[in-house]
Amino acid sequence: MFDAVRNNKKVAQIILAMITLPFAFFGIESYVRNAGTTQDLASVGDNKISMQEFQGALREQEDRMRQQLGGKLDPAMFDTPAMRRAVLESLINQRLLALQSNKNHMTLGDADLARFIATVPALQENGKFSPERYAALVASQGLSKEAFEQRLRYDLAMQQVAQPVGEASIAGKAPAARWALAQLEQRDVAEVKLLPETYATKVTITDEAVAKYYEANRPLFELPEQVRVEYLTLSRDAMLAQVAVTDDEIKARYAAKADTFKEAESRRASHILITVAKTASDAEIKTAQAKAQDVLAMVKKSPNEFARLAKEFSQDPGSAAKGGDLDWFGRGMMVKAFEDTVFSLKEGELSDVVKSDFGLHIIRLTGIRPEKIRPLVEVKPQIQAELQQEHATRKFSEAVESFGNMVYEQADSLQPAADKWKLTVKNSEWLSKGARLPAPFDNAKLAGAVFSQDAVTHKRNTEAVEVATNTLVAARVAEHRPASLQPLDTVKESIRKRLMTEEATKLAQKEGEETLARLNKGEDVKLAWGPVRSVLRAAPAGFAPDAARAVFKTDAAKLPAYAGASVPAGGYALYRIAGVKPAAEDDPRAASLNQQYARLVAEEEFTAWISGLRQRYPVKVNSAALEKK
Repeated sequence: MFDAVRNNKKVAQIILAMITLPFAFFGIESYVRNAGTTQDLASVGDNKISMQEFQGALREQEDRMRQQLGGKLDPAMFDTPAMRRAVLESLINQRLLALQSNKNHMTLGDADLARFIATVPALQENGKFSPERYAALVASQGLSKEAFEQRLRYDLAMQQVAQPVGEASIAGKAPAARWALAQLEQRDVAEVKLLPETYATKVTITDEAVAKYYEANRPLFELPEQVRVEYLTLSRDAMLAQVAVTDDEIKARYAAKADTFKEAESRRASHILITVAKTASDAEIKTAQAKAQDVLAMVKKSPNEFARLAKEFSQDPGSAAKGGDLDWFGRGMMVKAFEDTVFSLKEGELSDVVKSDFGLHIIRLTGIRPEKIRPLVEVKPQIQAELQQEHATRKFSEAVESFGNMVYEQADSLQPAADKWKLTVKNSEWLSKGARLPAPFDNAKLAGAVFSQDAVTHKRNTEAVEVATNTLVAARVAEHRPASLQPLDTVKESIRKRLMTEEATKLAQKEGEETLARLNKGEDVKLAWGPVRSVLRAAPAGFAPDAARAVFKTDAAKLPAYAGASVPAGGYALYRIAGVKPAAEDDPRAASLNQQYARLVAEEEFTAWISGLRQRYPVKVNSAALEKK
């Protein structure tokens, strides 16, 4: 219970998620001051979502999923209208939250932000906040400490707007229980699949059918225009590898910012907690006070037995097992009454009974770390990283204009710019116009530039295009292949296989549907049913979603019952339901499902609230731009 005296753990977890996941720290200012471009994908109120912002979010989602799948990811799954729309909807929701947060003037003060950051486990070492870890994190984001904290402050403000909506939702116990029992129902199912390959011998595809398909679908057999390019990347990261920081610079920065390396006084204490509810009656309060006084008397009589008495009497599950030890903490990390007492005690001194929102405390101060300035040797890596970032940023800023001028003025080669800024000219694979391109050519402006008439015909350098923050790319076409139509002789066998599969699939589905109708009429149909499996509605392992829905929506009052569904890879599957096992009222899995139901309700509440924000800040989507690859 006393763990709650420390910073709000939920808020700490939110920060941890924000800074450890690939999260786009756009910040509210970048939302509400966005002027838009000619390639805007959507508007939210008076604010725009640009193509560049959308492409960045799409890349982040792809990277996130690639990490989750261990690098095994088909890029084609991101080149679908559904995925593009989902990513855009996520950006729209972020923008709505940012605008609402800005409207409500929601932000965090410096002290609150510092306390929150200090509680993030990933930024702690041996239970203490680690400035080195924090500096490394900030440096990895490519931001100054001030910019990082400002953006984090804005993102937390958005969380403050959204969090109360979800926490205010209430899921009814009766519907939650009914839903959980339905999810825990099991059905014993046997399966038989009618696959296309079984029907392939019944299909004949003529040359005329192949030619007709070819003529009707000529765009399918067009090879897009392709280019292979040389390209050069100027970035702040590239500059970072070229800068050096001297010891004199580090010493000067340390002297100039000595106050920032000051460590506030921290203290270590142990306590014994006797809990008292806020709604406790006078009698309950008196009982708790009497018990606290009795324990205090025992502690005063045997001071060396504090740890043993804490294990025996303390009602704080977070510290009782550790003899009441709360480890080291600074000001602002405990509730006020508790903190005031701790910082008024001398080392080894025992307090009287102290009342807080959590109950009654008996506190012993076990250690004092006075305020100190961290030595240079300890903070040197942090200062060095900051100076390197500053030098790289300045060097990059100074290079931007002249880099753009050089690749334009010396348009027949990228090598002069590479030599001047100690960069490497790289070569791309073949890039297909209109296809999903690898970075950095997934940037719409750069892709348009390499396929422009000037670049293709004259093989001149493209302009320097900003493909990401602090990153410019210039490219030059090395080879070009014009768009062409593959001849019929080249593709006729692939067309024949496609048509054969389509026709065989139709035959399999037709026979499957007819067989299902006969089974439901009670006819005796001889089928090679597979082994009976028990299928759980909540987790139908091995069953496609359509198959699971078909099995569980089938009336099983009379058994056996039958269901059918199309197979995702083609064909048709039949299912024989041989038994139904209702869930037990006391099934231990129901508690977890009740929580899942509550989350679903909260999501619905949040979706409804977001819909309200869409009325306040009208959303318009440029569907044509979204669908364009």
